[in-house]
Amino acid sequence: MKRWYVVTTYSGYENSVKQDLERRIQSMNMQDKIYQVLVPEEIVETVDKKGKKKEKIVKMYPGYVFVEMEVEKEMDDVSWFNVRNTPKVTGFLGSSGSGTKPVPVPKEEMDGILRKLGMISKPKFEIVAGDNVIIVDGAFANMEGEVVNVNEEKEIVTVLIDMFGRQTPMEFQFNAVKKK
Repeated sequence: MKRWYVVTTYSGYENSVKQDLERRIQSMNMQDKIYQVLVPEEIVETVDKKGKKKEKIVKMYPGYVFVEMEVEKEMDDVSWFNVRNTPKVTGFLGSSGSGTKPVPVPKEEMDGILRKLGMISKPKFEIVAGDNVIIVDGAFANMEGEVVNVNEEKEIVTVLIDMFGRQTPMEFQFNAVKKK
């Protein structure tokens, strides 16, 4: 299973670490263990002293490089060692050192970053207000209800659920409901 991890670097050396990691992946034939190396950047408009607008590329997360790696039961020790011992890498975010495995970035957070970079698109949500749905995840699994509101930006749907004889509005993530 592929998971994203955050590698900490010396600030200002993110692109250098990315290039070094990509070279190591090729030279050590680790394409089946380490898939992508990413330094998220965005374009920001700035105004100089003369009042002229300029576009500037800035790092979204200075000092961090994102690495997508293969994780079976645990992160492969060889992959972890090679990333950790790349020049200018100070460690993994979520690892206390001394051989402990790092914590992967939660999928929802990484999807948000990848969407902001335009690498993945927002999933289409087919349910609209008035549709009847079944809750498929969480404490209310298998309960039915009617959709009263859909928030595309936050990917949240408000559903009226019958609890104790009363219609109660509850919010769910898009992936927690399906159309009846």
